[in-house]
Amino acid sequence: MNEVQEAMPHGAIPMNGGRLIAEMVKAHGVGPMFGMGGFQLLPFYEAIRQLGLEHYLVNDERTGAFAADAYARVSGRPGVCDATLGPGATNLVTALVESLNAGIPLVVFVGDTHRRHAGRNMTQEARQTEILRPAVKELIRVEMVERIPELVRRAFALSTAGRPGPVVLDIPEDVCHGEAFISRAEIYAGSAAVAVPAMRCRPDADAITRAAALLQDAERPLILAGGGVHLSRADGVLTEFAETFGIPVAHTMSGKGAIACTHPLSVGLFGRYSRIANDLIASADCLLVIGCKLGEIATRRYSLLPSGTSLIHLDICPEEFGRTARATIALLGDAAAGISDLHEELRETAAAQKTKRAGIARDIADRMAVWREGARQRTHSDEEPINVARIVQAFNEVLPANALLIADGGFAAHWTGLFYDTKKSGRTYLPDRGFASIGYGLPGALGAWLAVRDRPVVAITGDGGLNMTLGDLETARRVGAAIVICVVNNAASGYVKALQHSVYGPGHYQSSDLEETNYAEVARAMGCAGIRVERPADLSAALVEALAERGRPTVIDIVSTRDPAAMLPGVDTRALVVEAGDRPI
Repeated sequence: MNEVQEAMPHGAIPMNGGRLIAEMVKAHGVGPMFGMGGFQLLPFYEAIRQLGLEHYLVNDERTGAFAADAYARVSGRPGVCDATLGPGATNLVTALVESLNAGIPLVVFVGDTHRRHAGRNMTQEARQTEILRPAVKELIRVEMVERIPELVRRAFALSTAGRPGPVVLDIPEDVCHGEAFISRAEIYAGSAAVAVPAMRCRPDADAITRAAALLQDAERPLILAGGGVHLSRADGVLTEFAETFGIPVAHTMSGKGAIACTHPLSVGLFGRYSRIANDLIASADCLLVIGCKLGEIATRRYSLLPSGTSLIHLDICPEEFGRTARATIALLGDAAAGISDLHEELRETAAAQKTKRAGIARDIADRMAVWREGARQRTHSDEEPINVARIVQAFNEVLPANALLIADGGFAAHWTGLFYDTKKSGRTYLPDRGFASIGYGLPGALGAWLAVRDRPVVAITGDGGLNMTLGDLETARRVGAAIVICVVNNAASGYVKALQHSVYGPGHYQSSDLEETNYAEVARAMGCAGIRVERPADLSAALVEALAERGRPTVIDIVSTRDPAAMLPGVDTRALVVEAGDRPI
């Protein structure tokens, strides 16, 4: 027996780093992966082929990370993507920050330089770990082949624990290509790291008691639900809680679906754009904030929440307490667990509380009816080019309850956040509000479709957003994704042009116009289905036709309003000219 054989662990077999990573990915039951290969990760790609794992080449690393993000939002399992060193790694940054800010679990494998030659101007070399580190929850540098199982388990555990987020494993070329003797017993997944929420922690019992007392005494309480409700899979317990105690629910864009928008206790979006929720916040005597960071948009640039109103803040992330609003009581814990504990504490007084608030549902219905009547001139508009509210109304009329709607950054999210109605609770609406980057719509639809496959998946994006990711329409076609991409074609960078109009007045537009393009023709040229809609009356039929398409994407090119004064769903607080003593509306 030679010295190498004597040093081998019992039952160990030789395995290169790339194969070991792939084995660990398989052990964690990972779904589809997205990436663009390079020399550094070639052994990983070869192992993927040998093991028959699901991996898709993308045409831009950012869209691969966006697709992984959407897959994770829908499935609850960590999304996985990869990139080669240098430009591959740096192309990930925008998408990684989206996942970091939104609390979405990703595990990302990034190739790096051969350590023997690092720092000697190797091809595509960059200080990528320094660039990536602030864009992720954690960056793990892999220095030894033997430690790959441990560090991959750690990456999955970190990505799903607490507030989820992206974790990067930085893998030098010589580690990925290098070989070590590995025992099969080392290749296993951590039991609590395969989905979110990985582990539930409960708020302090005394704090729950004090919070329950505030809610019990409140005449006009209101729940403000954020995206953390979905990360906790808490929509069911939240809906039951609201119904039991007669408490209405408002939501952020990320929190849409915390309770069905069609529920009698849903008061819709709050913040920069609102139906009736902002008025109810102003009159509430107790606010229960759940899984919401209370950022700029949700608080109308920090001016919305009344300073004297009791505020209970339930969140998994302690650094959010007091960041933008003073909490009367902070509840540190999982959203579903915290809601359940409040429910139990209040159970004996449920009937009395519901009776006390019996008129709230009627008030909501009356207020909402007034809002809908006022919005009708837009939601049922026959104007040409088409009003964006009319597009969203077609979604409300045609999309079934189980459909997934992906909203790109900018106005696509704001219009759908305000006007779109989810018909059941749960995450059926996916806006990229962590970073609000343009370009999420198409890759988000691809990732979401791969998570469900048998449900309708529709994305709404602008022409600017589709321009950014148009190359990955080829990816969606190659995958056979039956997704529908609705392009709000206003021949402009719509949000920017609308803000220029609001701030500087008509005609003051700079670098915000795009060339007129027929995206239906572009889609057909790329082997996809393409439909162009120029009249509002044709919207519903186009959606029905697109949803019936199988085996390839459909692009619906919707010619929408060119009027910058009509490109936003309401007044953007940032564009107001505020005089001393005024309060932005």
